Amino acid sequence: MFPEYQSLITEAGSRVYDVARVTALDLAPQLSRLLGNRIWLKREDQQPVFSYKVRGAYNMLATLTAAEKGRGVIAASAGNHAQGVALAAQHLGVSALIVMPKTTPEIKINAVRRLNADVVLHGNTYDEAKLHAEELAAGSGRTLIPPYDHPLVIAGQATVAVEILQQSKTLPRYVFVPVGGGGLIAGIACCIKQAHPGIHIIGVESDEAPSMHAAFAAGRPVELPYIGIFADGAAVRRVGDETFRVCRALVDEILLVTNDEICAAVKDIFEDTRAIPEPAGALALAGLKQFVAAHHLRDADLVAIFSGANVNFDRLRHIAELAALGEQREALICITIPERPGSFRALCHDLGARQITEFNYRYSDSSEARVFAGIQLRHGLEEKAALLQALADRGYDVVDMSDNELAKMHVRYMVGGHAPTAADEVLYRFEFPERSGALLQFLSRMGDRWNISLFHYRNHGAAYGRVLMGIQVPVAERAEFRAFLANLDMVFTEETGNPAYRMFLM
Repeated sequence: MFPEYQSLITEAGSRVYDVARVTALDLAPQLSRLLGNRIWLKREDQQPVFSYKVRGAYNMLATLTAAEKGRGVIAASAGNHAQGVALAAQHLGVSALIVMPKTTPEIKINAVRRLNADVVLHGNTYDEAKLHAEELAAGSGRTLIPPYDHPLVIAGQATVAVEILQQSKTLPRYVFVPVGGGGLIAGIACCIKQAHPGIHIIGVESDEAPSMHAAFAAGRPVELPYIGIFADGAAVRRVGDETFRVCRALVDEILLVTNDEICAAVKDIFEDTRAIPEPAGALALAGLKQFVAAHHLRDADLVAIFSGANVNFDRLRHIAELAALGEQREALICITIPERPGSFRALCHDLGARQITEFNYRYSDSSEARVFAGIQLRHGLEEKAALLQALADRGYDVVDMSDNELAKMHVRYMVGGHAPTAADEVLYRFEFPERSGALLQFLSRMGDRWNISLFHYRNHGAAYGRVLMGIQVPVAERAEFRAFLANLDMVFTEETGNPAYRMFLM
């Protein structure tokens, strides 16, 4: 069972602790009580760079020859791998050059520079930065340190599993591991399956970046046409060839989780540890919770890898908002009421003694009005279903918006913007790179052909800002407009038919 890795893992264990720490395997008492199992968190947030990435990076750098160290190293990364390489290079006295996308948050760029690495900003995505790093490596003689697809990197990450086996008083039945390019789960699977093949290894990916899931389905690594970057620490378009080879043989299952589930797991970890994971750092726990619910698992020892805590402070509000939805503790609903005196008061009465988290109301026309409400739930989906049915029974036209991305991201913050005179309006969501001039460049390319009739933007602390835009495009020009969008090289989604738009903004 991959015997070539066993000696590599042993050797890695004698190296990585020059810079890495043995991290705790902590029982999560609140989660354990809630889920009816013993939930253990492997605390890779306790590493000097707040993620496990330093293990693999140092293991590879430490094996370089003196000549290779003299020429220096190079890596492409938007965060955690960059810090791991920078710390490893600093410890070994090696020059390090890190290529990072221009959209990388300043906090991560500064963290790398504080470790005395040089930073080059290139492109808007990790893939663009990676291509540039490969070009620089070829021209400079620096050794490229890949983030996941190399046996030495995989072996370094495997030391996480060595510690889990040493620290576990009772061997876990399942180990849940976040998956990006596959280096961490490949290393953990190699180590654990060799010693205890009965332990199940479950990978967890964001449903917006299901690269390993897609590879398993296709029987080979495939490049996804688009990935979401909410869990940016594990967002890759294609897994590694070597990591796939190992995972296909040793990993039992790959789960996909939503952003709401990830945010709920962030909150769970905070409540048990008072540490705040980045979204990718909470992936494993989100998958664990989903698995326990689906399989009605009880009284088992389960391990989730808390893989990193490099979260931007300004993302916390957005995470907290989605956490309530991910835990099924909040419902977002639209209710149509008659536009007459007393109807608003009647609605409040019919909602009963519930905590209202949000309530937006605006005059619509002389016959009816629409209310956008956030309702706190104590008993999850069953309570929400009962509430919707009770309102319908009382004659209300009610629509559940809890899973509507447009409603969650934009409409809840701008309810009441009807514009009946905005003829020929179409509505689109865009993802703009968070860099100076991105919006101006978009507007310059569009020119004066079409009028912008609605615009909404919220900064979520991510590499890309979410923009909602209404544009007046005559029917005869729709084909030309779609061609314009297709040439933008930008992610966009048409929302003209979305009921949230028609109820509150149109």
